[in-house]
Formats: sequence, structure tokens, C-alpha cells
Amino acid sequence: MKKKTIIILGALIITLVVVYLFLNRKNILINENANEKTEVTLTIKTPVLQMTSYKDEEISDTYTFMKKLATAFESQYKDANVKINVVQFEKANEDEQIIGCFDTEDAADILYEEYFNMSTYVHTGKVVPLDDIISQEIRNDISSSYWDISKINEKTYMMPFLGMQNTLCYNKDLFKQVGLEKYTTDKDIVQNWSLKDWEIILKTLQKKLPENIYTMLMYGKNESGDTHIITLLRSRGSTFFDETGRVKLTTKEGIEAVQWLMDCNKKGYFPANAENLEINNCYDLFVNGQLAIYINNAVLDATMKKTNINYGNVNFPSIDGKGFTTNFLTGFEVFDNGDEKRLKVAKEFIKFVYENDEWLEYSAGAIPCSNKVATKYEDALKDKQKYIDNNQTGWNFTGNAPTWRKVRNVFYKDIKELLYGEKTAEEIAKQIEEDCNKAINEGYANSKLHE
Repeated sequence: MKKKTIIILGALIITLVVVYLFLNRKNILINENANEKTEVTLTIKTPVLQMTSYKDEEISDTYTFMKKLATAFESQYKDANVKINVVQFEKANEDEQIIGCFDTEDAADILYEEYFNMSTYVHTGKVVPLDDIISQEIRNDISSSYWDISKINEKTYMMPFLGMQNTLCYNKDLFKQVGLEKYTTDKDIVQNWSLKDWEIILKTLQKKLPENIYTMLMYGKNESGDTHIITLLRSRGSTFFDETGRVKLTTKEGIEAVQWLMDCNKKGYFPANAENLEINNCYDLFVNGQLAIYINNAVLDATMKKTNINYGNVNFPSIDGKGFTTNFLTGFEVFDNGDEKRLKVAKEFIKFVYENDEWLEYSAGAIPCSNKVATKYEDALKDKQKYIDNNQTGWNFTGNAPTWRKVRNVFYKDIKELLYGEKTAEEIAKQIEEDCNKAINEGYANSKLHE
């Protein structure tokens, strides 16, 4: 009996040990599986763009910046094993690299690009709104004028990182030569002139300058620089776009602005045969001392300072005298490629940039969209401070139209017609409105926003 009991106890112990080992092994497997991380691969695409950063002298282009940023994000991300491929492309191949790669393994998860082109992709339905990852702190750190350009239907589809502001500039020596000293300044600021001032200045320059020196830029050969002409068409109070994003120029204010440009042309304020010139021709005239008023920005500043031109900056004319500028932003957008994990990590990447001062500070080099970065690098950005102080003058000159490039292809031809002077201001305003809206409506007919 005793022997039997021992045998039973031994069998029971063996059974308990087996059960324990089995359960323990199961728990080990469960824990091992729990510790396994999801593999996520992202693709960031960026065109060939030069970039400098006071934060890091090794940065010479956006590709180098993105590679460093991608490595930093990969190493700190905890919720998945992330691999980021950074792809650089030529601007001429942009649609092929973005739209042409939709629904393929080469599709972009994140695009870092100039708004000028990337805003059109929002209308493909692939670009996701990012308001859910934008904290109030991030929102407050960036100028409202930049956020306005980043939105469509009140949702934020693009994240502003770098800014570039285009103002007008003028040759101080030519102004002094004709007695317009009081409209100049030695301060490194962006000035404003009233519409009355503008008329006095343009009339005086045209009357007193030699015949081979022109008053103000104008061109109509191609679409280059068209945004500046659009901004001039706001000078009499026109918003250019209506609340639906269509061009609305057949208003009293719009027709008056068209008439003003036509009058400037007739009075000889513009270079001769401006309809056959492009913006670069006007640049050549300005640096050669043959044009009194041209365009300037932070990039051109570096080139201008190598010339002998003594120049000042001034905003585009406006009816309230506060002026306008054309602001070009560069930033991020995120694409939904049908993979929730990729989308989640892509949005976390954007948060990483904007919630991490170390990487946000890489924007100091151009005009940073972040106010705290601009403040921290105030001394280094001294030559750009005039633009930073002037950022509220910017406006959304594309209206985030879904087919902006097609709009540009017709707009400059209408400006050429304006410069020919064979039609009335009412006819030109109507022609611009109809031609641009035809292109815009075609885009909206195929537009789809992400839901």
C-alpha cells in the first residue's frame, strides 16, 4: 500500500512538473510574441531643393536633411521597427514620382516639398488632414497667415516648415536721382507706400529717368513670375478669388486693377514690349541699373548684395496701404496608402519634427515658420528679420486650386492680351476670370478630399 502511494505521488509530481513546464513555456511564447514589434517601412519623397541650416552646417539640401531626420526617428520610435526610405527626384518628374506611384510599393507616405506644387495633391483624396496631431502649442508657434495657406475647407493638409517671402524692391539711387528721397529709407525693413504715393513715384520715375531706364517690372512671355502680377491685381481691393476658390475679377475693384495695369503700360511705366519679356529679363534690367522697381526675397538678397545696386524693399500696393507679399512655403504632407500602420507612423513622424526643438531648429537658415526658432536664432537671421516681421502680409495666391499649373498656363496669355492693349479692362477681367475658372472647374470636377 505504501509503495502504491509513493508511485501515485511520484506520478502526480511528474504530472505537475509537466503542466508547469507547459504553462511556463506558453507564457514565454506569449511574452516573446508580445515583445515582437511590427515592421513598418515608410517612403519620404522630396524634390532636389537646396537647403542651409544654422543648426547644422552639413546640411546643403533637403535630401541630406531628410536622411538625418529619418535616422533619428527610426532610432527613437518604440511602437514598431521602422525603416524609412528617402527618395529624391527631379522637379520635372514630380507627377510621375507622386501621382504615378499611387497604389504601388513606391508610393510616398510623406512628401516634403514647396506648397506651390504639393497643394494640388490634396485634391487626389490621398492626402490626410493633420489637425488631430497639431497641438495648440504647435498652432500658436506658427503664424496664422501660414496656417491659412495650409488649409482646404478649414482642414490642415500641409505643415509649414520654411518660408520665403517675395516683396518688391526699388533702386534707391534712381529714386534720389529724380527727387524721390523721402520715399526711401536706410532702415533694413519692408516699407509700405499708399496708392497715392505709388502714383507719384511711378509718374515721377517715368518722367525724369532717361529713356533707356524703365520704371517698373512687367512681363507676359510665359507663366514665370505670374504670382506677382496676380498680387498686383489685388491692389484696388479685389480678393482675386471668391469664397469658393474661383477667380472673381469682374468686380469694380478687379476691373480697376486691370485698368491700372493697362494705364501703366500706356504711360510707359513698364519696359517696352513687356508682352515678350519674362521675369528674368526684368531681373537683368534691374541689376544693370535699367529698372527702378523689381522683386526681392531672402534668396535674391544674397545675389543683390554682390551687385552695386543700392536697394530697399517695399510691399506690393494695396488699397489700405498695408501691402501684400507673395509667400512661398515649404513643408510636409502625409499620404494614406491604405495601410493603417504606415499612416499612423507617418503622422508620428510629423509630430516628431514639430514637437522636437532639435529638428524644428533646422528651419533656421531660410525663414523659419516657427516663431520660437526665429526668436532663438534672431542674431543669425538678422538679414531675414525684415521678412519675418512682415509675414502677415502674405496671402494664398493659388487659392489651393486643384489644377494650379493649368491656371498658370492660361493666365499669362491673358496678361499678354492685356499688354497688347487691344481690349478694354472689362473684357480682360472677364477673359481672365473665364479662362482661369475653366481650368479650376475641371480640377474641382475631379477633386476628392480625404475623408
